[in-house]
Amino acid sequence: MKTKRKFPKWLKVTLVIALPLLAAAMLLWPQPYFLEMPGTAAPVAQMVKVSGKSDAEKGDLSLTTVEITQANFAMMLWAKTQPFVSVETAQNMLGGLSNQQFDLVNQFYMQTAQNVAVIEAFKAAGKPYTLSYQGVYVLQITNDSTFKGQLEIADTITSINKVTFKSSAEMIAYVEKQKVGAPVEIKVTRMSGGVHNFSGHYIKLSNGKTGIGIGLTDHTNVVTEPKVTIDAGNIGGPSAGMMFTLEIYQQLTGKNLTQGRHIAGTGTIEEDGSIGQIGGVDKKVATASKAGATVFLAPDSGNKNPDENNYLAAVAAAKKAHTSMKIIPVKTLQDALSYLEK
Repeated sequence: MKTKRKFPKWLKVTLVIALPLLAAAMLLWPQPYFLEMPGTAAPVAQMVKVSGKSDAEKGDLSLTTVEITQANFAMMLWAKTQPFVSVETAQNMLGGLSNQQFDLVNQFYMQTAQNVAVIEAFKAAGKPYTLSYQGVYVLQITNDSTFKGQLEIADTITSINKVTFKSSAEMIAYVEKQKVGAPVEIKVTRMSGGVHNFSGHYIKLSNGKTGIGIGLTDHTNVVTEPKVTIDAGNIGGPSAGMMFTLEIYQQLTGKNLTQGRHIAGTGTIEEDGSIGQIGGVDKKVATASKAGATVFLAPDSGNKNPDENNYLAAVAAAKKAHTSMKIIPVKTLQDALSYLEK
C-alpha cells in the first residue's frame, strides 16, 4: 500500500516564490550575445561648427546610428519578432576585444573620420589645409610586447627615449636601429586624458627587425582657416564620415545642399574622396525612415551581392520597411554633391 508524501508548507511556499524568480533570472541574465538595432538620426549641423559660418538651412543632413546592447535571453526572444533587430555573437561584435577596448577603437575611428571629413570638405571647396603630426596611434599590442598591460589601444605615442619625430616613418626608422633587449621609455597621451611614461625593452619582431610590439597608424590633426570643430558626443565609429563632410562643405561654401529636405545617410569618407561601406545599413534605413527623412544616401560598392553593397541592402531594407524614402547610391563625395546640388 502506497502513501502520499506530504511536503512541508514552508517548502511549498518557497517553491512558489523561488521558481518564478529563478525563471525570471534565467530570462534576464546577460548572455554572450549582442543586439544590433535601429538607433537615432541626428542632424550633423548640431555637431559641426565652421568658425564664422552658419547653417541656416531649413532642411537637415542627418547621420544615422545603430544601437548595440548586450542581450539577455528575453531580449534574444524579442529580437526574433523584430524585422530590423539582429543577434550577434560577442566575437562577431567585438572581434576579441574587451568592451573598453571596443569603445576606444570606435573613438579612434570617429576621430579619424572627422579629420578626413575636414580634409575632403576643404578639398572639394578648393580651400587650403595643413596636417599637424601628433604621434602614432596604438592600434594593437602584441603578446610579447614588454608594454602589454601598460599601453592601451588608441594611446598616442609622442616620443621614444625623449626623441620626438615628424612622422611614423621616422619613428619606425629610429626604433629599427636600436638593440633588441635594450631599455626604452615611451611617452603617451591617452584618449581619455593625461600624459603617461612607460618603461620596457625593445623586442625582436616577427619580421626580424627591432620594435616595441605595437600596430600603429599616424595621429594627425588638420589645421584649417576657418577652424572646424566637431562634437559627436558618445557616437563612435567611422560611418558618419560622409555626412560630416557634406555639412562642413555646406557651411564652408554657403551652398544650400538640403534645399529644405531631410536628408539622411551613412558611409565612411576616404582620403581619395570615395565613400566606404558600413555595417547595419538596413537598421539605419529603418532609423532614417522613422525620423522622417525623404532621401537616404547609401554607399554603392558596385558589387552585385547585397551583402557587399550597402546600396542594394538599403533598397531591400526600404522595401521591407514600406517607406517611400528615396535611396540614392553614392560611390564618391562628388556623387553625393552632384545629387544634392541638382
